[in-house]
Amino acid sequence: MNKFKFTLFGILLSGLMFGQIPSGYYDGTEGLTGYDLKTKLFYIIKDFNVQSYAALKGLYQSGSSKNGFKDKYYENDNTVLDIYSENPDGPDPYNFDPNDPMGSGGSEGDAFNREHLIPQSYFNEELPMRADAFHIWPVDSKVNGWRDNYAHGDVANPGSANPCNSGGTNMPCYTKNGSLKGKFTKNSAITVFEPIDEFKGDVARAYFYFATCYQDKMAGFYNSSNAEVKVMFDGTANHVFNQDFLDMLIQWHVMDPVSEREQNINDLIYYNHQNNRNPYIDHPEFVQIIWGQGMDVNDIDYQKRNDVLVYNSSKNEVTLKLQNPEKSIEKISVYDLNGKLVKTIQNSNGQDEVKISLFNKGVYIIKAEGKRLEFNTKAVIK
Repeated sequence: MNKFKFTLFGILLSGLMFGQIPSGYYDGTEGLTGYDLKTKLFYIIKDFNVQSYAALKGLYQSGSSKNGFKDKYYENDNTVLDIYSENPDGPDPYNFDPNDPMGSGGSEGDAFNREHLIPQSYFNEELPMRADAFHIWPVDSKVNGWRDNYAHGDVANPGSANPCNSGGTNMPCYTKNGSLKGKFTKNSAITVFEPIDEFKGDVARAYFYFATCYQDKMAGFYNSSNAEVKVMFDGTANHVFNQDFLDMLIQWHVMDPVSEREQNINDLIYYNHQNNRNPYIDHPEFVQIIWGQGMDVNDIDYQKRNDVLVYNSSKNEVTLKLQNPEKSIEKISVYDLNGKLVKTIQNSNGQDEVKISLFNKGVYIIKAEGKRLEFNTKAVIK
């Protein structure tokens, strides 16, 4: 058994950990809080180079090492990284080649297309929102149809779910990777679609980006749309979100911290496509600084994953022990409940048992990434 131990003082943090942020990009944000910060970010990111809707296909096919729309993280086979079919706990049920033609499919695995995380019907299919790559991702077309124009949200009674039927109407139901469709936990009158835990933070940060980049349009969208996703919003330019959904998005953001995939997508879109960035990937702490929602340890719960065993090995120490020899731990990131990065660890020697010393009391979110691995867990230091 290979073992290694890291302490809080053994790691130096750098802003470059969150991708290749251009020098001066966030100038003027220092010291700002609340909606003043959000408005400053709006002015930083709003004037981007608008690309065509068709250009998204080329973006997904890009040969760049930063192409996070390809699977370079789990199977590392350069297939489409589809959040609705990727299985972090085992073999994928199916895969798509980025060069395959996009289209509709009669069943899961037949074809992929472009999903607008914020549905086009909410903004009347208008540019630049219709082609903004930060919220348009390649996904299975059948699952995209099941998701339809519904909100993203936590599904009630997931234990009673069955495989989705052809229309995705037998709610609650699940896709082949465990994504869920059903009724919202906070309101049984609302239908929602829930991604697996490994992509909840990715989705949440796309919503925060949209709420910021289109801050001046949010009230207009709300007042002119009857799309089902409208339930997520409150019609304001500043707060933007219905409180129940804001609480949930912040929970998703905290429980699934920024991944290498997101950092790569941020760089790919900035340097190769539309020349703006998602500030909540570069600075995840901005979410709490703007919306200021507190988090409690009881708010965070994870779907069961078998790849890594996690336990408190002593009062100030957490141990991660790899259980799957086909995977590896290459990088560990530790965050507080404000989404702020506390420490990062490069496990360059490929140790399969890592002991992390944390000297301050509190709740931490630990993200382990590596060969065929993305694993999130919480740790409590008392």
